[in-house]
Amino acid sequence: MAGSRKTRVAILISGRGSNMVSLIEAAKAPDFPAEIVLVLANRPAAGGLAHARAEGIPARAIDHTSFADRAQFDAALHAALTAEDIDLVCLAGFMRIFTPGFVEAWAGRMLNIHPSLLPLFRGTHTHRQALDAGVRLHGCTVHYVVPELDAGPIVAQAAVPVRSGDDPDSLAARVIVQEHRLYPAALALVAGGRARLEGDRVLFAGDAAPADGALLSL
Repeated sequence: MAGSRKTRVAILISGRGSNMVSLIEAAKAPDFPAEIVLVLANRPAAGGLAHARAEGIPARAIDHTSFADRAQFDAALHAALTAEDIDLVCLAGFMRIFTPGFVEAWAGRMLNIHPSLLPLFRGTHTHRQALDAGVRLHGCTVHYVVPELDAGPIVAQAAVPVRSGDDPDSLAARVIVQEHRLYPAALALVAGGRARLEGDRVLFAGDAAPADGALLSL
Protein backbone atom coordinates (compact mmCIF):
# COMPACT_ATOMS: atom_id res chain seq x y z
CA MET A 1 0.00 0.00 0.00
CA ALA A 2 3.05 2.21 -0.27
CA GLY A 3 3.47 5.18 -2.54
CA SER A 4 0.63 6.56 -4.62
CA ARG A 5 -0.96 3.20 -5.42
CA LYS A 6 -4.50 2.99 -4.18
CA THR A 7 -5.49 0.22 -1.79
CA ARG A 8 -6.85 -2.70 -3.82
CA VAL A 9 -10.18 -3.76 -2.34
CA ALA A 10 -12.33 -6.84 -2.92
CA ILE A 11 -15.96 -6.86 -1.80
CA LEU A 12 -17.65 -10.10 -0.77
CA ILE A 13 -21.43 -10.34 -1.10
CA SER A 14 -24.20 -12.92 -0.87
CA GLY A 15 -27.16 -10.92 -2.19
CA ARG A 16 -28.00 -7.57 -3.72
CA GLY A 17 -25.02 -5.87 -2.12
CA SER A 18 -26.47 -2.48 -1.21
CA ASN A 19 -23.40 -1.66 0.87
CA MET A 20 -21.25 -2.79 -2.06
CA VAL A 21 -23.01 -0.17 -4.19
CA SER A 22 -22.19 2.58 -1.69
CA LEU A 23 -18.51 1.54 -1.64
CA ILE A 24 -18.31 1.45 -5.43
CA GLU A 25 -19.87 4.92 -5.67
CA ALA A 26 -17.50 6.37 -3.06
CA ALA A 27 -14.47 4.87 -4.77
CA LYS A 28 -15.27 6.77 -7.97
CA ALA A 29 -14.00 9.96 -6.32
CA PRO A 30 -10.48 10.73 -7.57
CA ASP A 31 -9.19 11.36 -4.05
CA PHE A 32 -10.68 8.18 -2.54
CA PRO A 33 -7.72 6.11 -1.28
CA ALA A 34 -9.09 2.73 -2.36
CA GLU A 35 -10.19 1.15 -5.63
CA ILE A 36 -12.71 -1.66 -5.91
CA VAL A 37 -11.03 -4.21 -8.15
CA LEU A 38 -13.01 -7.38 -7.48
CA VAL A 39 -16.44 -8.52 -6.29
CA LEU A 40 -16.98 -12.13 -5.24
CA ALA A 41 -20.22 -13.82 -4.20
CA ASN A 42 -20.83 -17.22 -2.68
CA ARG A 43 -24.15 -17.45 -4.53
CA PRO A 44 -24.31 -17.39 -8.35
CA ALA A 45 -27.73 -15.70 -8.14
CA ALA A 46 -26.47 -12.80 -6.02
CA GLY A 47 -27.96 -9.67 -7.54
CA GLY A 48 -24.95 -7.52 -6.75
CA LEU A 49 -22.79 -9.35 -9.30
CA ALA A 50 -24.63 -7.80 -12.24
CA HIS A 51 -24.32 -4.34 -10.74
CA ALA A 52 -20.58 -4.72 -10.25
CA ARG A 53 -20.13 -5.93 -13.83
CA ALA A 54 -22.17 -2.99 -15.10
CA GLU A 55 -19.70 -0.74 -13.30
CA GLY A 56 -16.82 -2.46 -15.09
CA ILE A 57 -15.62 -4.33 -12.01
CA PRO A 58 -14.62 -8.00 -12.36
CA ALA A 59 -17.26 -10.02 -10.51
CA ARG A 60 -17.86 -13.73 -10.18
CA ALA A 61 -19.40 -16.34 -7.96
CA ILE A 62 -17.59 -19.02 -6.05
CA ASP A 63 -20.51 -21.26 -5.19
CA HIS A 64 -20.05 -22.55 -1.65
CA THR A 65 -22.33 -25.50 -2.37
CA SER A 66 -19.74 -26.84 -4.81
CA PHE A 67 -17.26 -27.55 -2.02
CA ALA A 68 -17.16 -30.42 0.42
CA ASP A 69 -16.55 -28.22 3.45
CA ARG A 70 -15.88 -24.69 4.62
CA ALA A 71 -12.12 -25.12 4.48
CA GLN A 72 -12.17 -25.98 0.76
CA PHE A 73 -14.47 -23.06 -0.01
CA ASP A 74 -12.28 -20.68 1.99
CA ALA A 75 -9.20 -21.97 0.15
CA ALA A 76 -10.83 -21.16 -3.19
CA LEU A 77 -11.81 -17.73 -1.92
CA HIS A 78 -8.28 -17.09 -0.65
CA ALA A 79 -6.80 -18.13 -4.00
CA ALA A 80 -9.10 -15.76 -5.89
CA LEU A 81 -8.19 -12.85 -3.61
CA THR A 82 -4.45 -13.42 -3.70
CA ALA A 83 -4.50 -13.83 -7.50
CA GLU A 84 -5.80 -10.26 -7.75
CA ASP A 85 -3.24 -8.86 -5.28
CA ILE A 86 -5.98 -7.74 -2.89
CA ASP A 87 -4.90 -5.51 -0.02
CA LEU A 88 -8.19 -5.29 1.87
CA VAL A 89 -11.41 -7.31 1.92
CA CYS A 90 -14.77 -5.68 2.67
CA LEU A 91 -17.66 -7.94 3.63
CA ALA A 92 -20.99 -6.51 2.49
CA GLY A 93 -23.78 -8.85 3.47
CA PHE A 94 -21.59 -11.91 3.05
CA MET A 95 -23.53 -14.66 4.78
CA ARG A 96 -20.81 -17.21 5.39
CA ILE A 97 -18.81 -17.92 8.55
CA PHE A 98 -15.12 -18.30 7.79
CA THR A 99 -12.75 -20.90 9.10
CA PRO A 100 -10.22 -19.58 11.65
CA GLY A 101 -7.45 -20.21 9.13
CA PHE A 102 -8.99 -17.87 6.57
CA VAL A 103 -9.56 -15.16 9.16
CA GLU A 104 -5.95 -15.49 10.31
CA ALA A 105 -4.69 -15.25 6.72
CA TRP A 106 -6.53 -11.93 6.32
CA ALA A 107 -6.07 -10.64 9.86
CA GLY A 108 -5.94 -6.86 9.88
CA ARG A 109 -7.00 -6.80 6.22
CA MET A 110 -10.71 -7.62 6.40
CA LEU A 111 -13.58 -5.32 7.38
CA ASN A 112 -17.25 -6.02 8.01
CA ILE A 113 -20.30 -3.86 8.58
CA HIS A 114 -22.78 -5.09 11.16
CA PRO A 115 -26.27 -3.61 11.73
CA SER A 116 -25.98 -2.84 15.45
CA LEU A 117 -23.88 -0.82 17.83
CA LEU A 118 -21.45 -3.57 18.76
CA PRO A 119 -20.82 -5.17 21.19
CA LEU A 120 -24.62 -5.12 21.47
CA PHE A 121 -26.72 -7.48 19.38
CA ARG A 122 -24.32 -9.77 17.61
CA GLY A 123 -25.53 -12.30 15.08
CA THR A 124 -28.75 -12.01 13.09
CA HIS A 125 -32.10 -10.25 13.54
CA THR A 126 -30.34 -7.29 15.16
CA HIS A 127 -33.23 -4.88 14.73
CA ARG A 128 -35.62 -7.24 16.50
CA GLN A 129 -33.00 -7.75 19.21
CA ALA A 130 -32.74 -3.98 19.70
CA LEU A 131 -36.49 -3.52 19.93
CA ASP A 132 -36.85 -6.42 22.36
CA ALA A 133 -34.12 -4.93 24.55
CA GLY A 134 -35.81 -1.53 24.67
CA VAL A 135 -32.69 0.46 23.74
CA ARG A 136 -33.13 4.08 22.72
CA LEU A 137 -30.19 4.09 20.28
CA HIS A 138 -29.42 1.56 17.60
CA GLY A 139 -27.13 1.72 14.59
CA CYS A 140 -24.29 0.08 12.72
CA THR A 141 -20.61 -0.72 13.19
CA VAL A 142 -17.65 -1.19 10.87
CA HIS A 143 -15.12 -3.51 12.46
CA TYR A 144 -12.16 -5.71 11.69
CA VAL A 145 -13.00 -9.39 11.31
CA VAL A 146 -11.69 -11.81 13.94
CA PRO A 147 -12.51 -15.49 14.45
CA GLU A 148 -15.22 -14.68 17.01
CA LEU A 149 -18.39 -13.55 15.23
CA ASP A 150 -19.06 -9.78 15.26
CA ALA A 151 -16.34 -9.21 17.84
CA GLY A 152 -13.46 -7.48 16.07
CA PRO A 153 -11.90 -4.09 16.84
CA ILE A 154 -14.25 -1.25 15.96
CA VAL A 155 -13.32 1.29 13.27
CA ALA A 156 -16.46 3.43 13.25
CA GLN A 157 -20.09 3.52 14.33
CA ALA A 158 -23.21 5.47 13.45
CA ALA A 159 -26.31 5.71 15.61
CA VAL A 160 -30.00 6.28 14.97
CA PRO A 161 -32.79 6.88 17.49
CA VAL A 162 -35.26 4.13 18.21
CA ARG A 163 -38.71 5.67 17.87
CA SER A 164 -41.96 4.64 19.46
CA GLY A 165 -43.89 2.55 16.99
CA ASP A 166 -40.78 1.21 15.29
CA ASP A 167 -40.84 -2.32 13.97
CA PRO A 168 -37.80 -4.22 12.65
CA ASP A 169 -38.45 -3.01 9.10
CA SER A 170 -38.74 0.68 9.94
CA LEU A 171 -35.67 0.51 12.16
CA ALA A 172 -33.71 -1.36 9.49
CA ALA A 173 -34.63 1.30 6.92
CA ARG A 174 -33.20 4.02 9.16
CA VAL A 175 -30.05 2.06 9.93
CA ILE A 176 -29.21 1.17 6.35
CA VAL A 177 -29.08 4.85 5.39
CA GLN A 178 -26.30 5.20 7.95
CA GLU A 179 -24.61 1.99 6.78
CA HIS A 180 -24.29 3.45 3.30
CA ARG A 181 -22.59 6.54 4.74
CA LEU A 182 -20.47 4.84 7.35
CA TYR A 183 -18.85 2.05 5.36
CA PRO A 184 -17.24 4.29 2.70
CA ALA A 185 -16.04 6.70 5.42
CA ALA A 186 -14.53 3.85 7.43
CA LEU A 187 -12.90 2.33 4.35
CA ALA A 188 -11.37 5.70 3.51
CA LEU A 189 -9.89 5.93 7.02
CA VAL A 190 -8.34 2.47 6.80
CA ALA A 191 -7.21 2.60 3.18
CA GLY A 192 -5.78 6.07 3.65
CA GLY A 193 -3.75 5.01 6.65
CA ARG A 194 -5.63 7.28 9.04
CA ALA A 195 -6.97 4.34 11.03
CA ARG A 196 -4.75 1.41 11.85
CA LEU A 197 -5.07 -1.73 13.86
CA GLU A 198 -2.77 -2.09 16.85
CA GLY A 199 -3.42 -5.18 18.91
CA ASP A 200 -7.13 -5.31 19.61
CA ARG A 201 -7.77 -1.57 19.16
CA VAL A 202 -8.01 0.82 16.24
CA LEU A 203 -5.82 3.91 16.51
CA PHE A 204 -6.47 7.10 14.55
CA ALA A 205 -4.08 9.62 13.07
CA GLY A 206 -4.60 13.29 13.87
CA ASP A 207 -8.16 14.50 13.52
CA ALA A 208 -9.46 11.35 11.83
CA ALA A 209 -10.85 9.85 15.03
CA PRO A 210 -14.62 9.29 15.04
CA ALA A 211 -14.68 10.79 18.53
CA ASP A 212 -15.02 14.22 16.93
CA GLY A 213 -18.53 13.27 15.93
CA ALA A 214 -17.88 13.18 12.19
CA LEU A 215 -18.92 9.55 11.93
CA LEU A 216 -21.60 9.48 14.61
CA SER A 217 -24.98 10.43 13.19
CA LEU A 218 -28.26 10.85 15.00
